Amino acid sequence: MPHPVRPAALALATALLLTGCGAQVTSQEGEKDGSAARDGHYPVTVENCGEKKTYDKAPRRVVTNDVGITEIMFALGLEGHMAGYVMPDDKGDLTSVPWKDAYQKTEWLSKERINKELVLDARADLVFAGWNYGFSEGTGFTPAELEEVGVGSYLLSESCRNGRGKARGVMSPLDALYTDLRNLGRIFDVEDRATTLVATFRKQVAEAQAKAPKGADRPRVFLYDDGRDKPLTSGAYAGPHDIITKAGGDHIMKDLEDSWTTVGWETVVERDPEVIVINDYGDTSADQKRKFLTSYPPLAQVSAVKNDRIVVLDYVDLVESPRNPAAVTSLAAELRDFDRGGSPRGEG
Repeated sequence: MPHPVRPAALALATALLLTGCGAQVTSQEGEKDGSAARDGHYPVTVENCGEKKTYDKAPRRVVTNDVGITEIMFALGLEGHMAGYVMPDDKGDLTSVPWKDAYQKTEWLSKERINKELVLDARADLVFAGWNYGFSEGTGFTPAELEEVGVGSYLLSESCRNGRGKARGVMSPLDALYTDLRNLGRIFDVEDRATTLVATFRKQVAEAQAKAPKGADRPRVFLYDDGRDKPLTSGAYAGPHDIITKAGGDHIMKDLEDSWTTVGWETVVERDPEVIVINDYGDTSADQKRKFLTSYPPLAQVSAVKNDRIVVLDYVDLVESPRNPAAVTSLAAELRDFDRGGSPRGEG
């Protein structure tokens, strides 16, 4: 279901226009491919989720899974290296984003789940996805399965497993984004673009932090993804952790050493969030999620519900994506607008 473009997306659009990132480069052969390979650049080796991977040349037919991963490629100007992308049609309005031209030029391969047959039909040489972002032993679609048919894979760093079962996360969420940008910059020989993007994003986050609530003004914040019996939320290694903390919030689930995971409602009630951030995507609308939160009896005395301090951000703002830094700016503005009693700052 299309959603309006939020301030985070508009802020990011401005940042990218100022830096000029994402512009295509024309190679000596006149081909707009997003990279002009320098003599001697290859082979290159990067570390991805603890594994060393070597590339003798830039992949030419990449298939990406999900919106954040696709936009990482677009932000680097690499649509010319893509065979297409896979994502549901519930990821917001894609016609008003900084990469609308890249979306129009790149084939939307499927709105269903990514699978090996689709990848082979696309003649892919690399799949950029992640654990629970397309890759899953339960579906039989894994990097090992792709390797058996001669297709490489690059794992989203937010999704790296950390050695404790299937728990995910080996670095802070924004560091995961910066790591992937730098790695892909090397893989596709667009290191200057990657460096510029990372510097722009770091500056954007720092500017938001400078204006964000601090000390005793930091509200306790809970991220609500979905779920009725148990809520799906963010631990320390999913995007919302850095977005919340750098925006001036105290992330109440910061002690969970995982990315996206479920908790019990009793834990939410005990930690009494003063602000709830809703992840807007899927068949359940943000309004429906809000209605549930405000009508669910166990949450009636939670501060965020009593004071109606509920903020909505889009899915792509909250998963690893080039929209994360702008989401910090957007949420920081929301948190500044309210005092701890629930009314706008300066009122009441």
